[in-house]
Amino acid sequence: MSLDGWNTLLVLGGIRSGKSEFAESLVADAATVRYVATAAGGGDDDAEWAARIAAHRERRPATWSTEETADDPRRLADVLAAARPDETLLVDDLGGWVTVLLDPGHQPADDTATVAELAAAVRDCPARLVLVSPEVGLSLVPTTPLGRAFTDALGAVNRAVADACDAVVLVVAGQPVRLKPTAPDPVPATESAPGPSVAVNGTAVPAQGGPSHARPAAPLPASPPVSAPAAPAAPAPVPAADDTGWTAPTMTLPVADTGLVIQPGMELPMPDDYAGPQAVERLATLDVPGAGLGVLEQVVSFAAATQGTPTPAPWQSVRVLLLHGDHDGGSAAGTPAGESARRAEAARAGQGVLARLAAESGASLQVVPAPTAAAIEHGPALTAEQVDAALRYGWRLAEEAVDSGVQLLVVAACGAGTEAAAAAVLAATAGAEAPAVLGRVVTADGEIDDVAWMARCAAVRDALHRTRRASRDAKDVLAQLGGGDIAVATGILLGATARRTPVLLDGPVGVAAGLVSRDLAGQARHWCMLADHGGHPAVKLASDVLGLSPLAQLRLDLGEGANALTVLPLLRSVLALAAALPPRPSPDGADATEPVETDEPEPPAETDEPDFREPEPAGPGPTSTEPAEQGTRAG
Repeated sequence: MSLDGWNTLLVLGGIRSGKSEFAESLVADAATVRYVATAAGGGDDDAEWAARIAAHRERRPATWSTEETADDPRRLADVLAAARPDETLLVDDLGGWVTVLLDPGHQPADDTATVAELAAAVRDCPARLVLVSPEVGLSLVPTTPLGRAFTDALGAVNRAVADACDAVVLVVAGQPVRLKPTAPDPVPATESAPGPSVAVNGTAVPAQGGPSHARPAAPLPASPPVSAPAAPAAPAPVPAADDTGWTAPTMTLPVADTGLVIQPGMELPMPDDYAGPQAVERLATLDVPGAGLGVLEQVVSFAAATQGTPTPAPWQSVRVLLLHGDHDGGSAAGTPAGESARRAEAARAGQGVLARLAAESGASLQVVPAPTAAAIEHGPALTAEQVDAALRYGWRLAEEAVDSGVQLLVVAACGAGTEAAAAAVLAATAGAEAPAVLGRVVTADGEIDDVAWMARCAAVRDALHRTRRASRDAKDVLAQLGGGDIAVATGILLGATARRTPVLLDGPVGVAAGLVSRDLAGQARHWCMLADHGGHPAVKLASDVLGLSPLAQLRLDLGEGANALTVLPLLRSVLALAAALPPRPSPDGADATEPVETDEPEPPAETDEPDFREPEPAGPGPTSTEPAEQGTRAG
């Protein structure tokens, strides 16, 4: 079950329902977690309660820190309010917090005000927050006054906190059920024949509509033409020992014309878990002088996993998708008017850095127009309908590329204001600060424009303040902050993942799309490879969040997409070398790929002829313990 796209989440469940384990799994990937324990200790006379607390402690990783609030229930709100945006908090659980709140030692008190303070702290908490609470409202009404007071108070707390959270999940018998936000209902088919389906949250949903309202999807614009800049003849492909990677079945999902549903929880394919490690093991057997390929081994591992073979072939058919979508307002401060349009037109004409590098690499180039984003400091960048259309448009572009034989996609961008939009997405999804991820603005004369940089920071700051209580769902982030180019790029990553095709990233739009796509389908990031972060702070931070290590650190700044094309020949050379080199011969002349001999002697080969060889006469040296082996060598 995918629950990405949230910042505050409430996990409800009955006793022994698995709610705590599920909540812990949601934050397992966080670098550090602050575990907020609310329950008081049971004392020496309650061994069973002490055992429960001990079991919870044993499950927590050693990297987690623990903070207890049992002494003062009002302190929980203070802890949430003081949390930092880069923190992850797990509160377990609100039942223990209510127990302490109702304790006579903390009375008299205004419990209603305390609950309201907690709900407000949850709503405004800047950190990523998970809260666990028992769901006791489904049981019988307790027969004791104290029991009724507890269930009433806990019910009120659950309602207040659920209203303040972005998402709510109910765990029943270990199975999570999403309560908020509710999954959109599939749109009824408009044609008589049933359409294909896509797995969403483990359920087959008919793919006949993007939004949850019953309305046919708006028609998408025709795909832009694909140009092939003049380039030297491409080298012949290197044959691989096992070329099943290119012919392996792909997950063909419905494209835009059928009304594809793109929403959180899509189950897309993963790269091969075994081919990558097998390829790295194979590298150790090749006849290579020195220590081998070094960090470029990850290129071979990535290509092997995405092709499904331990002997991957170099990518011969590559397509560059240049996204041209501007961002209005302060995001584009310092960018000359018409600059992005000029670069896009130059690429169409086969001119400029990107087109020339594409020509040198034998890659095709497709300039993709994207919707212009409104000023994010004043309102949403796109409407919900524009986001859906952009996602489906990007998916279709990836589908068409793969259908034409493309083996690798490169995401490029040239829009005005892309860095600020990517910084806003990064801040909303990873808790970054705008000044820390926005690179300096450099004019055409090579001067640093601090005024423009401050205007971009202010635009991102105001946009985050405007959306501070908005949902962090993937589509909402694209609509409020991302814009058209990032939405189309997200669709490209999802479509490429569905068709088992790798994508090469190197700039802010690509990594921002990677952050958003993981909240729609967590498998997408495993099909992405980062060529070079170019020294861009947003790309460096996003790559850390996505778990992508740059293949090179040349600090190139040639424009998004151009850095990747600069590194592409090196990647191809590495794959060609790994596929063509023979195994390293062993010292005794045997193939390095043959099984290693053990100390256990092998039985002699059976033959019908007797062995008439004379034994080796003993020499002056020490007596040998291996006469059979000496005899074989002498013979």
